Amino acid sequence: MKASEAKLLDLLKNAPQFIIPIYQRIYSWTEVQCRQMWKDIIRAGRDENITAHFIGSIVYIQKDLYQVSTRTPLLVIDGQQRLTTVTLFIAALAKVLGTLEEGNREPLDGFSPRKLNNYYLVNPEEDGEKFYKLILSQTDKGTLTALVRGDALPTNASVRVRENFEFFEKLITASLAEIKVVCQGVAKLMVVDVALTRGQDNPQLIFESMNSTGLALTQADLIRNYVLMGLEPDLQNRLYQQYWRPMEEEFGQDAYSSDFDSFMRHYLTLQTGHIPNQGQVYEAFKAFAPASPATDIEKHVKDIRTFAGYYCAMALRKEKDPALADAFHDFRELQVRVAYPFLLELYHDHSTGFLPKQDFLVILRLIESYVFRRAICSIPTNSLNKTFAFFSKALKKDRYLESVQAHFLNMPSYRRFPLNDEFQRELQTRDLYQFPRRTYWLRRIENHGRKERVQVNDYTIEHILPQNPNLSVAWQTALGPDWKKIQKARLHTLGNLTLTAYNSEYSDRSFPEKRDMEGGFKESPLHLNKGLGVLEQWNEDAIQRRAVRLATIALDVWSHPTISDEVAAAYKPQSSGAGYSIEDHPALLSPNIREVFEAFRKEVLALDPCVNEEFLKLYVAYKAETNFVDVIPQQKRLLLSLNMKFPDLEDPKRLCRDVTGMGRWGNGDVEVPLASLGDVPYVMGLVRQSFDQQMGNNTEA
Repeated sequence: MKASEAKLLDLLKNAPQFIIPIYQRIYSWTEVQCRQMWKDIIRAGRDENITAHFIGSIVYIQKDLYQVSTRTPLLVIDGQQRLTTVTLFIAALAKVLGTLEEGNREPLDGFSPRKLNNYYLVNPEEDGEKFYKLILSQTDKGTLTALVRGDALPTNASVRVRENFEFFEKLITASLAEIKVVCQGVAKLMVVDVALTRGQDNPQLIFESMNSTGLALTQADLIRNYVLMGLEPDLQNRLYQQYWRPMEEEFGQDAYSSDFDSFMRHYLTLQTGHIPNQGQVYEAFKAFAPASPATDIEKHVKDIRTFAGYYCAMALRKEKDPALADAFHDFRELQVRVAYPFLLELYHDHSTGFLPKQDFLVILRLIESYVFRRAICSIPTNSLNKTFAFFSKALKKDRYLESVQAHFLNMPSYRRFPLNDEFQRELQTRDLYQFPRRTYWLRRIENHGRKERVQVNDYTIEHILPQNPNLSVAWQTALGPDWKKIQKARLHTLGNLTLTAYNSEYSDRSFPEKRDMEGGFKESPLHLNKGLGVLEQWNEDAIQRRAVRLATIALDVWSHPTISDEVAAAYKPQSSGAGYSIEDHPALLSPNIREVFEAFRKEVLALDPCVNEEFLKLYVAYKAETNFVDVIPQQKRLLLSLNMKFPDLEDPKRLCRDVTGMGRWGNGDVEVPLASLGDVPYVMGLVRQSFDQQMGNNTEA
């Protein structure tokens, strides 16, 4: 493998041909990615201090064995999306320039329509497919070649290829006053040119490593190059040696590859209040930290280094304080990854002296309790990422611990902190043997109150009442005539599970034998086995009594917030409804509009028990976390405002209007009218998208 920096235009000009293999996915970039590329090009073109703008990597391998006498096409292993998008951009630029008067067709040297075509789009002396610089796969191929030639598009034209070409054509046409800026920006685009060696490099393994969401090296390299590449060499080297290299070393090679993307995702969530999708961390970082002066870049790099230290302490076993290290160990075993954005803020406030260690520990244990109690009570986890992403908004840092406890207590039902009764009841009856993290809860109960910790990994889980469906006569007698029913109901529950180092010796023996044998329950030093040595028999009543005892201990292990209801109530947000009702909206009183509104509100309120309706002066708000749809009553229709970004919406009928940046009532960037009962089902599909986005139902955790 050989990797080097290269100007994108030089790469296109010097390459004989790029071919997208048939097994690659079709072209899929949307207007969102194209608009970001356009912004990057314009910013680089306008700013003389930006000498290069890095857009990613192009990884390829020769199609056939190399021979001096031939120019072998290159198979694209990674980078097809940006390569295709840049080709569409150049094709659109060439087309627009071709419409100008003769003397204006080359605003920058090398950017005439003829040169753009012959350098970057086609091989003018070749025929057939060799004529084109880029050959796409599947249905995309014919559309791109038609656009390059200026021919009519095929009947089955690729929608993405056509729409993105037209998008760039429209933007370039609207920017003719700055056409030189556009050309300068394109000339500054840089890539990492990665050439694989046939017979030595495995293209499939490299492709997987560069595209897997579980491997973060590519994301780390992209972000590192983004913040460092445009700097002067001395500054670039200093920032790398002072901040980035120590971070790499603290992560360690393996963890840097596997954990950096996760860390950056949590860091960006904390900084922006938005949860990036797992595969879009680099794009999210560019939006968070656009090209800026060197002083700002150093601030970003220094901040990343600081928070990376917190992450390594919590997630990678680097914490030095014993009490904090124990808490973070429990977090890792419980797999509370969704809480890391909030944990990063807590750690920062603790590290800077704002949050005392004891309060920090109490909050950590409350978060652990919250997550574990919800898991035991089988409350869906899809809202947890949003819960912790936005937790800091509820903080009163002059009353840090109290505000955290109050926020936990004031959460709506779908995010509730389970009360003691619910937690205790579910803990006694649910199947804990199949619980994904059963070693975790056994260890936490066993070591509660111990100074000398028991290493649970040295033991195995024991069913006191055996799992064997063919129970011995002794066991059947102990359980009574309903022994099958009792075994089925109680086998995997809290009262029947314990730890032992004598699992194979216990086998399916009767309870008295397990109790009295060498190493039996009478001799067990484990707290979990306390009391078993004095029991005469093991039956349903004994199982239940032990479950009650252990569940009572669990209330201390996974405690509930301790502040009073009165204090918690003081933190509840006050309603802004000011007593308005449906009567305050005359438009809703007309029969036709009222009928549509009643049908709509019934569907919205049925989305989830957490949905609240609030009548305001000028519109009706429907809220979960916050408003996800607002209804503005009008004389002949309802005008809905969806609280989401317009490009994120799937609207096949194109009923919605983009109102980004426009003055309006309601919240959000999407407006959609609703005038008839027949439109309610389709409109509800749009509303559900806004609701799901707010609830985190469509965000990768």
